[in-house]
Amino acid sequence: MLGKFKIIAGDFRKDIGGQFVANTLILHKIGGWGVHSENYDVSQIEEIEAVSQDNERKTGSTIGWGVAGALVAGPLGALAAGYVGGKKDEVTFICRFFDGEEFVSIMKKGLYAKLSTPFLLKKS
Repeated sequence: MLGKFKIIAGDFRKDIGGQFVANTLILHKIGGWGVHSENYDVSQIEEIEAVSQDNERKTGSTIGWGVAGALVAGPLGALAAGYVGGKKDEVTFICRFFDGEEFVSIMKKGLYAKLSTPFLLKKS
């Protein structure tokens, strides 16, 4: 299962996005020369939380996304997250790894369910 997703804020590159393949997130680091990717197994996720799963853009979800974006990436993250909050068939979520790196992302609902299920099972 290959799934591409968009990163809107955090410790990884937003211009390239990420991929989810066989319980592994492939993310691209900020800085340095060229494109440097890192593989993160879902077992490295400390916390994953959906911020919005609304089927339409709503004022409440837009404000909530702005706050979430501000926490992860400051004012620019607030603008980006506020803008995308609540889009149809997509989930906006925050993902934190045990090493302290984190990101805010937009992903199709089905792909998010596959990403978050192992984490939810590990939590219980």
